[in-house]
Amino acid sequence: MNRAVQVVATTGPDGVRVQEVPEPQAASGEVLLDVHAIGVSFPDLLLSRGQYQLRPEVPFTLGADCAGTVTGGALGPGLRVAAFLPHGAAAERVAVPASSVFPLPDAITFVQGAALPLNYLTAHFALAVRGQVRRGETVLVHGGAGGVGTACLQVARGLGARTVAVVSSEAKRQVALTAGADHAVLVDGFRDEVAAITGGSGVDVVVDVVGGDVVTDSLRSLAPFGRLLVVGFASGQGIPEVKVNRLLLNNIDVRGVGWGAYAMPRPGYMAEQWAELLPMMDSGVVAPVIGATYPMEDYAQALVDMDERRTVGKSVIVVRD
Repeated sequence: MNRAVQVVATTGPDGVRVQEVPEPQAASGEVLLDVHAIGVSFPDLLLSRGQYQLRPEVPFTLGADCAGTVTGGALGPGLRVAAFLPHGAAAERVAVPASSVFPLPDAITFVQGAALPLNYLTAHFALAVRGQVRRGETVLVHGGAGGVGTACLQVARGLGARTVAVVSSEAKRQVALTAGADHAVLVDGFRDEVAAITGGSGVDVVVDVVGGDVVTDSLRSLAPFGRLLVVGFASGQGIPEVKVNRLLLNNIDVRGVGWGAYAMPRPGYMAEQWAELLPMMDSGVVAPVIGATYPMEDYAQALVDMDERRTVGKSVIVVRD
């Protein structure tokens, strides 16, 4: 028996069920895994509502991140790994392309490993590739207590940048500081706080996973030649508009960050990213923030908690010890 978390109707979390699915079979170039932990991600919530760019036919299995042990296929059995799939990782056993399977350092637990691929590969692509962050620059991260936000704070530090987290509450401010932020400020009035922190010069990069009303003040917080990285719209306030005269007058950029669209057609690219993140894991700079763990049967509740913005860091489903 292989149990999986499936969407049986695109009605949101109430359309999510744990049910039996066929045992996976490894095709050529695939790896079979016994899954120990599954990362819960924002795309899961969108997929459950039929609102994501991928729209598989129901029933389909959720889950982008997982961690576990190799049991067969293209890699030797017994290896501890993390893995990424566009969806389908939320099962007791899965088959994954070998190019999307990554070795876990001994110091990283399976729960932490399930929090790594989607968030940290996105953060690496955003900061190192699209943001071209350099040592000594200052990076501001909106949603700094969330899964992608804490990942961006840590990867930015790994690249040698100073970090400023913007959060919505005092409790989340403490989460961001614990995650490694050099500074953490509340979203109300963040522009003035950032000006004070930077001595009025502004930040070099803004990572925006929130969207909505923060965009205008984010642009105003950029130093000359600054870059605003558009990663997502978690606020639910809609897609903001940018007045391009602001870009011209201050010599600043707005850059889209579509990690999946870039990485998935390029086999081997994720492994290259992972290799660059491994030294950050070994040094302890990358240490995923786990906000809550759930049993597989509570996957829908984890999505509700995310939707109601109770989630900090990454939520993880524990499948087996």
